[in-house]
Amino acid sequence: MDGVTVINHPLVQHKLTIMRKKETSTAGFRRLLREISMLLCYEVTRDLELTMETIETPIVEMQSPVVEGKKLVFVSILRAGNGLLEGMLELVPSARVSHIGLYRDHDTLQPVEYYFKAPDDLDERLMIVVDPMLATGNSAIAAIQKLKERGANNIRFLCLLAAPEGIKNFQEAHPDVKIYTASVDSHLNEKGYIVPGLGDAGDRMYGTK
Repeated sequence: MDGVTVINHPLVQHKLTIMRKKETSTAGFRRLLREISMLLCYEVTRDLELTMETIETPIVEMQSPVVEGKKLVFVSILRAGNGLLEGMLELVPSARVSHIGLYRDHDTLQPVEYYFKAPDDLDERLMIVVDPMLATGNSAIAAIQKLKERGANNIRFLCLLAAPEGIKNFQEAHPDVKIYTASVDSHLNEKGYIVPGLGDAGDRMYGTK
């Protein structure tokens, strides 16, 4: 599927299987989400540009690679995005963080915005937008539109699960934004949930319904 990278590393798939199980506890789900997010972050940042820097090891001076350019920005779509954000920040603690508050109206399935906070000069930074689920795609589409309105032009989207319907909607709205996911599942049900999915990621993270 063009524009979609499925991260099929064995550890990612193993952890995702445990997360899907309905008997997995809230604490276990949170721990696995943090762990899997580090593995996903490794893949979504695989092609970052590097530059060479002169350093001194205990033995000798050398030229060694470092990430080029301004710091990354991780963009969490609240609230479930924070589950991915925590693990990613363990891997890249210097990253800037943006939060976009959106919730899905369960009747219309459309996103409703209630919060937006981001660093300045977004046009000079790589933005990695995170949300565990790409279901209808409406929330991700709205969040990325907000970022583009603020000048962002280098954006990637990272999720745990994606539905074909959400991918289609997302790519029609933002064909320039690559999608990274651990799985493309079968379809959406009549309530807009991913099938087979893992339920509502936010509720499973925080023990709510």
